[in-house]
Amino acid sequence: MTSLLTEKQIKTKLHNLKNWKMVENEVTKTFVFEDFVHAMGFVNSIALLAERANHHPDIDIRWNKVTLTLSTHSAGGLTEKDFMLAKEIEKL
Repeated sequence: MTSLLTEKQIKTKLHNLKNWKMVENEVTKTFVFEDFVHAMGFVNSIALLAERANHHPDIDIRWNKVTLTLSTHSAGGLTEKDFMLAKEIEKL
């Protein structure tokens, strides 16, 4: 089982991620694109990353906006897996 991060660890990791925010026991970010097609292309890229990591974000798609929410549900909160995937998403 993956260990939950401490509040201090979470704050440090969030500091290194642009515009990600903590909401309860999850981290979230909304990405804005030119149009729906670009937003969906981004979502498809995330799907590939998530499958490789075996860690899947919650995804909300609203025309040109994609909101991602990460949390390790099996651990009951935030773990290293969430921040590793967020870093990979930021590279897209």
